[in-house]
Amino acid sequence: MKTDLEIQKDVIDELKWESYIKSSDIGVAVSNGVVTLSGTVDLFSKKKSIENAAYRVAGVRAVAEDIKVQFGPTFVKSDTEIAQAVLNGLKWHSIIPQDKIKIKVEDGWVTTTGEVEWMYEKNAVKNAIENIIGVKGVSNLITLKLRDRVDTSDVKRKIEDSFKRNATIDADNIFIESINNKVVLKGTVRSYAEKRDAEHAAWNAQGVTIVENNLEVRVPVAY
Repeated sequence: MKTDLEIQKDVIDELKWESYIKSSDIGVAVSNGVVTLSGTVDLFSKKKSIENAAYRVAGVRAVAEDIKVQFGPTFVKSDTEIAQAVLNGLKWHSIIPQDKIKIKVEDGWVTTTGEVEWMYEKNAVKNAIENIIGVKGVSNLITLKLRDRVDTSDVKRKIEDSFKRNATIDADNIFIESINNKVVLKGTVRSYAEKRDAEHAAWNAQGVTIVENNLEVRVPVAY
């Protein structure tokens, strides 16, 4: 098992691979496998890249992110400008049902509401907004449309099959409970990245509107 110092070094090294991020501006602290990130960046997309880089490191059990987005004069935009840029940005994504999405911008923070059919549509909205200049953060409050009662055994089988196909997921230690449109994941995984991959696979099952991810990250002990 990695020590906190080893994890800290690996996270710092991983950040150095993000060429457009100045890793020296980011603080990395680790306690019991939980990584705390601090510092400032000039784009919200950089903030997300830093967080994702930390999640990729083996041994990381969770990430507490306290990175602030501070813009220089070139990047400062009014809420009206940001709102217009968001609307224009969403038009370029054919999978996003724009007529079902509402946007609110306050002090650079974008809040999305509405109802969509699929989780990938909800994620597409957030991904489209994160790269827009002037955005400080995104609250994605879009909900999924409640579907008719689905065959829970079929949903469970499809998720299990997806886990087995995914090279990053150890399906043997994951247990799935399907109740109507809700899926509950239990058991253990080897990394936080594996936990996220398992949740992503569950969301992709047709009919699922709620995923409760109770997977516990247990880092394998090296002998």
